[in-house]
Amino acid sequence: MNKTTMVRETTAAGLLRNSASERYLSLDVLRGLTIALMVVVNNPGSWGSIYAPFKHAAWHGFTVTDLVFPSFLFVVGNAMSFSMRKFEQQPNGVFLRKVLKRTALIFLIGTFLHLFPFVTRTDGEIVLKDFTAVRIMGVLQRIALCYFIASLVVHYLKLKGAAIFSVVALLGYWGIMYLFGNPADPYSLEGNAALKFDSLFIPDENLYKGFGIPFDPEGLLSTLPATINVIAGYFAGVFIKKNGNNINTVLKLALVGGVLVVIALLWDQSFPINKPIWTSSYVLHSVGLSLLILAGLILIIEIAGFVKWTYFFEAFGKNPLFIFALATLVIKLLSFIRVGEVSLQKWIYDHLFLTWSEGKTASLLFALLYMLVMWAVGFWMDKKKIYVKV
Repeated sequence: MNKTTMVRETTAAGLLRNSASERYLSLDVLRGLTIALMVVVNNPGSWGSIYAPFKHAAWHGFTVTDLVFPSFLFVVGNAMSFSMRKFEQQPNGVFLRKVLKRTALIFLIGTFLHLFPFVTRTDGEIVLKDFTAVRIMGVLQRIALCYFIASLVVHYLKLKGAAIFSVVALLGYWGIMYLFGNPADPYSLEGNAALKFDSLFIPDENLYKGFGIPFDPEGLLSTLPATINVIAGYFAGVFIKKNGNNINTVLKLALVGGVLVVIALLWDQSFPINKPIWTSSYVLHSVGLSLLILAGLILIIEIAGFVKWTYFFEAFGKNPLFIFALATLVIKLLSFIRVGEVSLQKWIYDHLFLTWSEGKTASLLFALLYMLVMWAVGFWMDKKKIYVKV
């Protein structure tokens, strides 16, 4: 059975099931590209030496890195446009059990990654982590919740209902953030309603501390607008399946993507584009860019036929959840293991990169090599036909 005829089942975190008559290589490549960029931006040689495009915007604003996570949610929605069909003729109980199981597994994997390696160093001593202070939310936890909500919406409300839900959710989130935020600056770090809402349900010790105060950029309230990135990906997948990979599809995807970007930039004047609080303008901006990228991929791959370069990203896309988790586990181990007074990760960076390069270039080269190591794992797994599914 060759690659074009093989049935490939993918995980709920963004994998899709393709049959012999359904080959959407551009969607596979978009998924793989997203994973590759995730590995690069999450694993620099030094967090103090990063080129600007590989940093998140400090608060308001947008960089290339700010497109990575919403693009992953977008491809989760692409996957759902294939996987949700099998539930149409099945009892609700079957659908709910499957969705709940996948949601729970992805959420628990995210929690496991936060806890790993279960010990920490305190005053030079290795001690067990305080499990009561573990961060509850995170990237995989948000993916799990967005998948869960989007699945319910598209299954029970169908396309029209999902479109109405999306509009109401984005406008409603804007209203909530404005009405319940600090009147002086409702979209600031300290005064936003998402922080207030999450603090009602999650203790401060279980929130992210990277902004200097307990605030989680993958919090509960901001998961609502993030769900629209998944639903948008679902719409795109349905549209491509219905219309096919042709120039008309490319033009319509690009048109909608461009319009969404323009609306987002206009909305930015009153509701700033902001990833940490996942503003509604940020949703439209990221969805619009995802559609433009997808249109470009369809044009290059499906219509022009330039496919020789695509396998690099396919290797990532066939085991995305596993590779994302593995990349997190390995870098945590490298940071925990000591070589003298420094971590193994820093020792490798200092001795293999800073000896012949420097600064931001050395940091980026470390990230790129780390990504290539993860690609090698994905390549080996694909050759061995090993696909980790949830």
